[in-house]
Amino acid sequence: MTDGVDSQGHGAAPSSRRLKSLDALRGFDMLWIVGLAEIFREWAMVDSAPWLSRMNEQLEHVEWAGLRAYDLIFPTFMFLSGISIPLAMAGKSGSKGKLLLGIWRRALTLVLLGAVYNGLLKLDFEHQRWASVLGQIGIAYGIAATIHLFTSTWKGRTAAVVIILAVVAALQLLVPVPGYGAGVLTEHGIFNAWLDRKFLPGRLNGGHFDPEGILCIFCASALTLSGVLTGSFLKSRGTPRLSTVPVLVAAGAASILIGWACWRLGYPPIKSAWNPTFNFLAAGIAANVFALFHLLVDFVPKFNWSLPLQVVGMNPLTIYLLNRIVPFMEISTFFLGGVAARSGKWGEVILWGGLLTIEWLLLYFLYRKKIFLRV
Repeated sequence: MTDGVDSQGHGAAPSSRRLKSLDALRGFDMLWIVGLAEIFREWAMVDSAPWLSRMNEQLEHVEWAGLRAYDLIFPTFMFLSGISIPLAMAGKSGSKGKLLLGIWRRALTLVLLGAVYNGLLKLDFEHQRWASVLGQIGIAYGIAATIHLFTSTWKGRTAAVVIILAVVAALQLLVPVPGYGAGVLTEHGIFNAWLDRKFLPGRLNGGHFDPEGILCIFCASALTLSGVLTGSFLKSRGTPRLSTVPVLVAAGAASILIGWACWRLGYPPIKSAWNPTFNFLAAGIAANVFALFHLLVDFVPKFNWSLPLQVVGMNPLTIYLLNRIVPFMEISTFFLGGVAARSGKWGEVILWGGLLTIEWLLLYFLYRKKIFLRV
């Protein structure tokens, strides 16, 4: 969320350093959050095609252990936010202290926006949930950007990733949780749950734990830092080069293989606890998907086919917050309610399609006006 903005975080025009593939994949990722997944869910309810049934299953989170496509949306966004860090910081000047202050100002602003998203303005502090998606993105960004700022080599940053994942694995597998023991990877017995119950203020979204809780954020910072490694590699290559793609694919495949091995050894991926196995799998898959977008977007400059995705990907915070504030479904119903009512079982598909179209048109208007919400 930080690349290609002015020093004040206002609506700066896109910079020449921006990777179109980064914006396109971020936009593709956001579309599933703001309506595209719901279109396919509604479609699957009125069409019995086997492929839709299988896809609909992939558009639901696993209850606890395991992995589905929908579990990868949030981590992919965090991986991409990591890629943007070295690209954005390359144009920054000033002392490390000043840069560090800017990093944590952004991080804490996202924490605040996350609390607002969760209902802070209701002033119902007894039931307020302080952990949030935006809070996790912000703090993980802060940790990863700080490590990037104070390390100068890929070896140092890779060591930081390994240390973070090793610490989390040790806590989850070796440290006894009161009343449960060590290595109990259940909603109640995992170390994350004890840590959140003990130290995380406010309401826990998982009841016994929070999927954006303390240890989740710490482990997720390694995923963002994996994105930093990717972004640093891209920056070191200068202009986009085709030879970059197989390197990204190989690195992603290695990460997936490590995650698969952990799973086979009895340490399954658990998104709600954001454990290292999940981190390896999510980082590897995100790296491979980014490599595909890098190939298909950045090497076809004469045909900017991904512009509709870039329009979304350049204003992700805007549409995420507006989805919480603006009644887009009511607007869609106002314009398309009559058509939907006369379309039988396809009515909900039409309304959700209208909602997504309205959201995109709004973002396109902001894009044309060069208005980009940053922090």
